[in-house]
Parts: sequence; structure tokens; C-alpha cells
Amino acid sequence: MSNTPLLKVENLKKFFPVRKGVMRRVVATVKAVDDVSFTIEPGETLGLVGESGCGKTTAGRSLLRLIQPTAGYIEFNGTDVMAASGDELRNLRRDMQIIFQDPYASLNPRMSVADIVGEGIRVHGLAKNRTELESKVKDLLERVGLDPVYVNRYPHEFSGGQRQRIGIARALSLSPKFIVCDEAVSALDVSIQAQVINLLMDLRDEFGLSYLFVAHDLSVVRHISHRIAVMYLGKIVEIADTKALFSTPRHPYTQALLSAAPVADPTKKVDRIVLEGDVPSPMNPPPGCPFHTRCPQVMEICRSQVPPVRDVGSGHSYACHIEV
Repeated sequence: MSNTPLLKVENLKKFFPVRKGVMRRVVATVKAVDDVSFTIEPGETLGLVGESGCGKTTAGRSLLRLIQPTAGYIEFNGTDVMAASGDELRNLRRDMQIIFQDPYASLNPRMSVADIVGEGIRVHGLAKNRTELESKVKDLLERVGLDPVYVNRYPHEFSGGQRQRIGIARALSLSPKFIVCDEAVSALDVSIQAQVINLLMDLRDEFGLSYLFVAHDLSVVRHISHRIAVMYLGKIVEIADTKALFSTPRHPYTQALLSAAPVADPTKKVDRIVLEGDVPSPMNPPPGCPFHTRCPQVMEICRSQVPPVRDVGSGHSYACHIEV
């Protein structure tokens, strides 16, 4: 890995207005992503975990400008993504791709595999003729573990795992440097999940890819990620090397997440941390620490003051008033 980040994100925000009435006036704002910062180095996988609705997917899509961020700074390979437009943004997207969560909804049922995987190659003029385009598509299918004879079939003729492999082949078609894996295996059977995860790791090592791996399954994230960022209510509450996060979690929310993860050894006793109450609404987040309404270690200061980000070294930081 290089010491120069491939992707640099600073103070990223994405707010969605809530409109009501005949005049469609803005009556509230959903703070889906609120002041998020991180970096990803070449060849690195950053896992992004948290409960459903915490802003993981919105953050991933905002990086690619599939959703227009409200504020913040995104730098990819030395280029300001927020300032890019037109041809510059189009060229950037050759290097920044996404694998969507649902392999049943993300593939056009009217398009053949050849058209789905080859569309980017055709649009960007990366093949001289149809013969070369077809050859590239077949090569991509082989790389993701599909038989090239499937090239003229349609999505409904494939299983979920095969469809996700088609989605991976589509993401690889432009030889990107960075891929957002948005819950890329959550819709698949456990046995197929393992195959797809191993495929993603092999492709990362072969092509030097960087991933933002969005997921809620901690065992999957632990297997594939070099570092992990934990999100809660639109904010990153802890970020650390994978081994450090699992061995010495600092934030109470991270500790609760890890305690809830299934353990393979039935003889191993785990002290479960059960969080009381529900996740607050992102339309009306609580003052102070966003986690204080459910935190088992809450203090009076947590209810009114935003916690400082504490750096404990080796890239491990967490946002909490408790100094561990």
C-alpha cells in the first residue's frame, strides 16, 4: 500500500429535505450522512458497518456522485470529485465503480449479459469493433467464474450468485481503481457469500483494487477489510485497523455491535450488551453525542456536548467522552 491516499473524504454531508403540503415546503431535514471523514489507500479495503439506516449506502453513493453531496470534500487520485463536471466526471467514473446490493434489481432484464457487461466498454470507446468488445466481455465473465457461453443470456436465466458475478464483471469492465461494494453479498446464500468474497479478494490482489465495503455482517467485514469504520446515525464513531477494532473496541456502540455477533464456538461465553430503545430519527438527532440515548455508559456531559475524537495511535480513533 502507498502512503498517499487514493481517496480522501473530509466532512462529507448529505441531507435530504422532507417536503409536505400543497406548496411542498421543507418541514424537516434528514441528516443521512453528517460530517464523515476517512481515507482509503491504493489496494486497501475499508469496511463500513453499522445498523440499517445509519447512512452507509448514502455515503458510498455520495463518493461517486450518484447522489449529490450536500457539503464536504472528496478527492480521488488527486482530483477534486466535488468540482468535477461533464467529461471530467465521466472520466473519473471509469476509475470509480459500484457493485449494487440487489442482484435482482440492479441488472436490466431487457439487456443480455453481453450488453450489460459491455455497455461501459462501448460508451467509453475501449473496444475497436464488436469482435473485440465480445472478446473483452467473455474474458470478464471468465474472470468472475462464469462460462462465456452465457454471454447472450438474460438476467432472469441466472441464480442470485451468478447475477452478482455479472454485476462484478460490469464493475470491472472499465478497469477501475476503486469500487464501492454496497452490501454486495447480503442478498446471497451463505455458501455463495463465501465464494463472492473470495472472488473480490482475488480480484483486489490481482488488479490492485481499493474497496469501500459496505456491510452489516461483521464476520464478512472482518474477513475482507484492512480497516473498519463504524457508523451510527450518519456519523463515524470509530475507525481502526481490523485486528485492533475486534480485539480492543473503544466506543460503546462498537462494543455492543461486536457482542451481538454470532460466535462459532458454542462453549465460548460472550457477555451480550443489549442496547435499550430505538435508533433516534435522523430528522431529529439528539443533542450532544448521537449515541447517548442508548448508551449503557452515558454520562451527563454526553447529553449536551459533542464528544471529541480521541486518537489512540496506529490509525485508531473514536468519538466518545469516555477515555478508555
